[in-house]
Amino acid sequence: MSDRRAYTVSLPNGGALALGARPLVMAILNVTPDSFAEPTPHVDPHASIERGLRMQADGADLVDVGGESTRPGARPVSAEEELARVVPVVKGLAAKLRIPISVDTYKADVARAAIDAGASIVNDVSGLRYDPALARVVAASGAALVLMHTRGRPATMYAEAEYTDLIGEVVAELRSSIACATAAGVPVDRLVVDPGVGFAKRPSHSYGVLARLGAIASSLDRPVLVGPSRKSFMRAEVGEGSPADRDWGTAAAVAAAVLAGAHIVRVHAVAEMVQVVRVAEEIRRCQP
Repeated sequence: MSDRRAYTVSLPNGGALALGARPLVMAILNVTPDSFAEPTPHVDPHASIERGLRMQADGADLVDVGGESTRPGARPVSAEEELARVVPVVKGLAAKLRIPISVDTYKADVARAAIDAGASIVNDVSGLRYDPALARVVAASGAALVLMHTRGRPATMYAEAEYTDLIGEVVAELRSSIACATAAGVPVDRLVVDPGVGFAKRPSHSYGVLARLGAIASSLDRPVLVGPSRKSFMRAEVGEGSPADRDWGTAAAVAAAVLAGAHIVRVHAVAEMVQVVRVAEEIRRCQP
């Protein structure tokens, strides 16, 4: 069992996330027709808003709205198309939710519009590698920023999944992302790191970062978000079914992440994973 340090992550308008007392559950709300985990050919903003409200009722602590799939091989989406998908949903949720809203984007223009619509966190899968202007948008807005580890783009990232020292290299590359953020004016107390399970990592690498979350957190002294939900790294263990068939494997990964000290877990099946988190955390509390 790893220690889980306490942090207060600043949000706009004087808000804050208290991280450390218990793991928070971030609900994944995809508003894209080509999500790997839950394809939705016709995305309806009103239905997406209702789904977000159900996620809160199911126990989510945060809702993460994403308008572009970052699965391997996904086609890039223009900022205009992503804005049309994301902004109405964020705006509708902001008027009704009691919990913070995150926007899953690496584009500065999308982040700016989503923050204006009510998002208070930007979840950047590129770790500021795709759009350098994003850091300046976050700095000016007061939003929190999640920096995920990856290499390359979705179409090429597995070709770059070569590591001599997995944890050392992930930590060094996340440290570089932190330096980019702070150089642009984002205070360090607004930063969360994500080791990028499934991104530019072969299955053994994804399992490796899950097992060593405590080392990543202590090396960087930042709270850690983990997103193993329904990802293909567990395919050899759970079989070749659909992504939704990986929820049992996801439950194991989420429990392991909690025991290893994760501050936030990002999931699709909210009600089920809330139970997993609560039980795993109680086991953690009873450790000597």
